[in-house]
Amino acid sequence: MARPVARHRSSAVPLTLLYGALIVYASLYPFEGWRWPSVSLGHYLGLPWPRWWTGFDLVSNLLGYMPFGALLFLAGVRNGWRARQAWLAATLAALLLSASMETLQNFLPQRVASNVDLALNTLGAALGAGLGVVAQVRGGIARWQTLRDRWFARRSAGGLVLLVLWPIGLLFPLPLPLGVGQVIPRVREAVLDALEGSSAEAWSREWLQSGASAAGLTPAGDFLAVALGLLGPCLLAYAISPPGWRRSVLCAGALVLGTGATTLSTALNFAPQHALTWATPAALSALAVGALLALLMAPLPRRAAAAMALVVLTALVALVTQAPTDPYYAQSLQGWEQGRFIRFHGAAQWVGWLWPYAAMVYLLTAIGAPRERPLRRDSQLPAP
Repeated sequence: MARPVARHRSSAVPLTLLYGALIVYASLYPFEGWRWPSVSLGHYLGLPWPRWWTGFDLVSNLLGYMPFGALLFLAGVRNGWRARQAWLAATLAALLLSASMETLQNFLPQRVASNVDLALNTLGAALGAGLGVVAQVRGGIARWQTLRDRWFARRSAGGLVLLVLWPIGLLFPLPLPLGVGQVIPRVREAVLDALEGSSAEAWSREWLQSGASAAGLTPAGDFLAVALGLLGPCLLAYAISPPGWRRSVLCAGALVLGTGATTLSTALNFAPQHALTWATPAALSALAVGALLALLMAPLPRRAAAAMALVVLTALVALVTQAPTDPYYAQSLQGWEQGRFIRFHGAAQWVGWLWPYAAMVYLLTAIGAPRERPLRRDSQLPAP
């Protein structure tokens, strides 16, 4: 009798849900002007090939669903499904999701439902799941599980998801390198706009604006914020990995991902020739200090690393909240909101704003969780 496939707690499940939420956001943005359509909801299924289309639209609709299909296939396989079942489920799920989004776009005047988008989305998910099939046949999924068991502790799926999302949050224009978490000023502006014209406008404006820093950060504050922006993800990685030489590799990986995502973001916003304008001597020195501190803290036990990460991220959020918005930063935001970057605007924006807070919630949970009991060696031996 064939042995049942082992089931593992996989980071592919939360990543699939997050990516699905991103698809919903990108498909229905800007969520304004909802009205009942004058045509049938499924009219787009019978439309001919559109007269006006761009290669960007075709490629983005195809590639946009490939990670969704691959992640859903991986989640199914990791939960004991056969490859054929996981591939079929991923393709059908993508078809249903895309059809739902195209149908809902009938209610938005700024969006156009398209059968071409539906076909490309489904094909992209099928191709992504097909890549998962190839990876499983060649033993890639099993090797990944072995690698994960060596590098990370059990029940580390949430931490791995956060580490994967961190460089995505850096793609959205930030007030300073690695300065994620600047959501409080946005919340303050939203509250003021909501209370405008009401009897509570005067005192609420005075109360909310009293917490805003007019002077902004000092050069020392900028330096510290950049250093903490690198140290925080490193300590988060330490919280889900055992002490040892692998933590140095994780630190180096965080440095490469952080600088790479920041360079890419700068190139997208200010043209490729300005990709390294963020790399000022002060910023590079702050990154070096953050990396040095991360290496010095590498021997910390996992629970102590989680506690230190919680302190570091709290300080980072406090500093980033005081960072001012300069004209160039505002201009880059406008480019993201009005240009082709709108397809990625929602993901990078929300990840960049909420990542530190999600990480702090995860770290609080990790600190309060009971200690894991090590596996007994005799429990792994075959029965006589």
